[in-house]
Amino acid sequence: MDDDARREFLDRVARYQQRDDPTGWCDKVYSDAGGDPRGVFWADLAPNPYLLAWLGEQAVSGEGKRAAAVGCGVGDDAEALAAHAYRVTAFDIAPAAIELCRGRYPDSRVDYRVADLFDPPHDWVRGFDLVYECNTIQILPGVYRLRALAAIAGMVAPGGVALVSCRSRLAGEKEGEFPLPLDRAEIDGFVRAGLRQAAFVAYDDDQDPPVPHFFAAYRRAPAGQDQG
Repeated sequence: MDDDARREFLDRVARYQQRDDPTGWCDKVYSDAGGDPRGVFWADLAPNPYLLAWLGEQAVSGEGKRAAAVGCGVGDDAEALAAHAYRVTAFDIAPAAIELCRGRYPDSRVDYRVADLFDPPHDWVRGFDLVYECNTIQILPGVYRLRALAAIAGMVAPGGVALVSCRSRLAGEKEGEFPLPLDRAEIDGFVRAGLRQAAFVAYDDDQDPPVPHFFAAYRRAPAGQDQG
């Protein structure tokens, strides 16, 4: 994305945020791609390597377990979860994103659907053994970040896990940026939401210059056990 296109994009995001519509701009990014995932400027077109590493380290298969991919974008991470035998529901607020995923993976076992994280189906509450969140919270402003985090944590079933991948920052840094990375206190909100931190990695990616990230796993205690 060149400088002019980035300015136009950021102006569009700001206009929607000023109208208290924090995700209204999303669909145009996907519709402008014209069905080609390479046209989605933030898409890596490959699963998150930290997600793949976590899945590879687990001794238990996803067979018979439900997984959710939050804000699934062009579908790479959802397909990775399905490849590890999870029964995957992948959703996005943008209809054009879901249309792109279905076109890209016509024979997929993933249930791709349009859905709103802030108004999910009732059976999604504590309904998933694995909930994967990648870069959704960081595109939201203000109170919507807190609401999104609470909604994501709330989808984790007893004994289940939330995997969270995001850009990171030190407290007080980059306050005017978009997307706004999460600081440590903010991602620790998953613990305040009733989960237990099971793994945490802070790393710099391979961009030039490198961009700092977090990748973390948070677990909910099994039914009948205190979180502790």
